[in-house]
Amino acid sequence: MIVVQDSPSRSTALASMLVGAVLIGSNGLMVRLADTAPTVSAFYRMLFAAVMLAVLVSARGDWRRLPRAVWWLALLPAAAFAADLWLWHRSILLVGPGLATLLANAQVFFMALAGVLLFGERIGARFVAGIALAFLGLWLLLGGDWAGLPADYRWGVWLGLATGLCYAVYNIGLRQVQRAATAVTPGRSAPIAQMLAVVSALCALLLGLAGVAEGVSFVIPDLASLGWLLLLAAVGHCLSWILISRAMQRLPVALVGLLLLAQPVCAFLLDLAVLERATTPREWTGLALTLAGIFLAGLRQR
Repeated sequence: MIVVQDSPSRSTALASMLVGAVLIGSNGLMVRLADTAPTVSAFYRMLFAAVMLAVLVSARGDWRRLPRAVWWLALLPAAAFAADLWLWHRSILLVGPGLATLLANAQVFFMALAGVLLFGERIGARFVAGIALAFLGLWLLLGGDWAGLPADYRWGVWLGLATGLCYAVYNIGLRQVQRAATAVTPGRSAPIAQMLAVVSALCALLLGLAGVAEGVSFVIPDLASLGWLLLLAAVGHCLSWILISRAMQRLPVALVGLLLLAQPVCAFLLDLAVLERATTPREWTGLALTLAGIFLAGLRQR
C-alpha cells in the first residue's frame, strides 16, 4: 500500500483555503455587529477594502497603469458586487447571517447556467442531482411551510438567492477584466490585488450613490461600529480573498469546492452561537442536504 503525503506547499494551500473560507463565513456576523444601515455597511466595507488593497499593492511596487477600456470593463463586476452586497446585507437582517450566506452560495448553480448559455458547457446528471438535493434541503430548512412564513422572512430568502445571481455575474466579470488587463499589458499584467482594489473602489462609488438616493446617513455611530467595519474590510474581504486566490492555484477543483463550504457552515454556526438562533433537527438535516447539493453541483466545474 502506497501512502501519499501532502507536500508543504499543498498543506499550506489547504490551510489557506480553509482559513479564508472561515473568515468569509464570519462576514455576516460582522455586518450585524456593525449596527449600520445595509447600504452603509456595504459602502464602508468596499471603501476601506479599496484603500487597504491599493496601499498594499503600491507598497510592494506592483501597481500597473491600466488603460481606460479596462476601467470601463471593471464597471460590470463592480456593479454586480454592489448589487450583491446591497441584497445580501438586507437578507442578513431578515433571515440571519447563516441562512443568508447559505442562500448566496446558490451562485454555484448560476455559474453553471452561465457556462451552458455563454460558453457552451453541458449539464450532467451530477449537476441535476445537486440541484435536487439543494432544493430538498432548502425545503426542510425553511420548514416546508413557505406560505406560513412571515412576509419579511420570505423576502429575505429571495434577496439571498438574488445575491447568488449577482455573485456569479461578479465572478465572471472579474475574470474577464483580469484577462483584458493581461491582453493589453502582456508580461506585465496587473496583480489580482490591484484588480480587486479597482473593482472595490468602483463598487464603493456605486454603493455611495445608492445610499445618497436612499437618503441614508453615512455617519458611523460609534467606535465599535467603526472597528467592526474596518475588521470586515481587512479580514472579511482583503485577507480572506488573498488567501483563497493563492490557494486555488494549488488545489484540485473538487477539493476547493469542498473547503469553500466552510463559509456557510461557519456562518450558520456563528448564527447559532452568537445570535442564539433556534434550530430544529429538521433544519440541521436541511442544512446538510443543501451543502451536499451545492458541493455535488460544483464538482462539474472542472
